[in-house]
Amino acid sequence: MSLAAAGVVWLALLAPVVALGAHLSPSAVRRSLGAPGALSPLVVSVESAAVSLAVLVVAGSPLAYLLARGRLPLGRLWEAGLLVTLMMPPLVVGLLLVFVVGPHTAVGGWLGRLHLSATNTFLALVIAEVYESAPYYVLGAQSAFEAVDPALEQQAAMLGDPPRRAWRRVTLPLAAPGLAMALATAWARAIGAFGAVIIIAYHPYGLPLMIWTTLQEEGLAAALPFALVLLVVALPLPLAAYAWSARARRRS
Repeated sequence: MSLAAAGVVWLALLAPVVALGAHLSPSAVRRSLGAPGALSPLVVSVESAAVSLAVLVVAGSPLAYLLARGRLPLGRLWEAGLLVTLMMPPLVVGLLLVFVVGPHTAVGGWLGRLHLSATNTFLALVIAEVYESAPYYVLGAQSAFEAVDPALEQQAAMLGDPPRRAWRRVTLPLAAPGLAMALATAWARAIGAFGAVIIIAYHPYGLPLMIWTTLQEEGLAAALPFALVLLVVALPLPLAAYAWSARARRRS
């Protein structure tokens, strides 16, 4: 009975993907994606998601490590802040970002002096994607670092490795499968970001907004090819990270 129930749930979760394949034809895909400029949103999405991930790795990894090792005062408060951002609806995140990085804020004024803008620009798109994906990466990276026994770092230190070298030679390799999963999840969230994006970065069009505008203007059938492209771009990295993480767990 439990196996049957699990199978039903698994099939139900995959039903949208099956429906996508059932309602797409090769001719429709060629027609939609062959139009001039049709794949420009793909380039925008890949570039912005890649920049967002670079920001997360540089800014989020130290925070995740410090949380994992309990080196921050009131660590539970830091974690609660991450959970708040995780649970906030993306649309609400976008609305509130207007009051943080909009043109009439202190940050917006500072960006204006640098001839930059966090509204309807590539920078705005990256900011929206970072806010939608950051808690997924930081919390996932925290779990990856927590899985590494601190005693191994201490042993490396006793053997003469300074903290940075011990982190690079011991902690990072052992945490790498979990970090890959966290990064892959953040990639999927960033490249598929929509709620915050539609508020502060309606332009330039990425794939999610291309799907939305095509749905509004041309209907469901015309939007499906772009949905397929988004899945093809978003899913391989998480699937590969999952396979690597599962293999690493079996070896350990």
